[in-house]
Amino acid sequence: MTQTPTSQNGAPGEARAQFTVPAKHPMVSLLGSGDALLRVIERSFPQADIHVRGNQVSAVGDPADVALIQRLFDEMMLVLRTGQPMTEDAVERSIAMLRANGSGSEGGEETPAEVLTQNILSNRGRTIRPKTLNQKRYVDAIDKHTIVFGIGPAGTGKTYLAMAKAVQALQSKQVTRIILTRPAVEAGERLGFLPGTLYEKIDPYLRPLYDALHDMLDPDSIPRLMAAGTIEVAPLAYMRGRTLNDAFIILDEAQNTNPEQMKMFLTRLGFDSKIVITGDITQVDLPNGTKSGLRQVRDILEGVQDVHFSSLTSQDVVRHKLVGRIVDAYEQYDSRNGRTGL
Repeated sequence: MTQTPTSQNGAPGEARAQFTVPAKHPMVSLLGSGDALLRVIERSFPQADIHVRGNQVSAVGDPADVALIQRLFDEMMLVLRTGQPMTEDAVERSIAMLRANGSGSEGGEETPAEVLTQNILSNRGRTIRPKTLNQKRYVDAIDKHTIVFGIGPAGTGKTYLAMAKAVQALQSKQVTRIILTRPAVEAGERLGFLPGTLYEKIDPYLRPLYDALHDMLDPDSIPRLMAAGTIEVAPLAYMRGRTLNDAFIILDEAQNTNPEQMKMFLTRLGFDSKIVITGDITQVDLPNGTKSGLRQVRDILEGVQDVHFSSLTSQDVVRHKLVGRIVDAYEQYDSRNGRTGL
């Protein structure tokens, strides 16, 4: 995209910028069907006047707003050049990232285009990639560290992205197997009260992991890989006494481990293996009086070399927007009532 320099030729205190979109990029790809993407930008910058004529876009308003709008269109064009479409959600997240960078927030080195175009895994025409800055940093940490903790509320992609990295590692032969595990304790239920055999009792707790696998691999290949031991999905208790070499190991719902279970799991690490531990410290389902191993482990391992803690927040929720608001509402309630996470 070519652009004219930001100029002070509007009202006093106002700036103006103009962008020319190359003819090879249809304006609908930049502005959205029915100008839906343009409407998102206009709502985000209500004090700025944004106009489109042909393949030219102009913005007039507060110099800081105009500079951000200019950056935003540049980032959108960089994404579009990769062949990836822009969505309303991607535009909103790009604006949030640019504003965070402009406010001097922690980090601020990654651009929206870098975040939105980082592909992790492609399967059946679908590409899995981070959608927020914290998600990208979480994925990058998995590449750089042997043990990574992904801590955050529901819907932030903690487990899904970890599983995508595990499948990527398996396909690129960085590891020879994937091990997925969860503690079989949730929502106050106990296995003994559930109907069926031991396998039938445990299966519902592991079902979310199977569902994610089906998104990332050919469903027909999953039974074969599991039968060969290349992929193992098992409750945490099955990890005791083992040494896990040459594996990508994911512990999900780790807030439901007690301190002894967390120590047991961490010491399963073998040679050429990687561990990712995910959990939400605000949703602990352990019996009253039982301390969460995930809440304790940060105090123990913070600062240990090759161990990294990634924190995700309601801003990283990639489900329905209402989920993020629900998470915020609960955090505010807990704060008012003196409850804390870690």
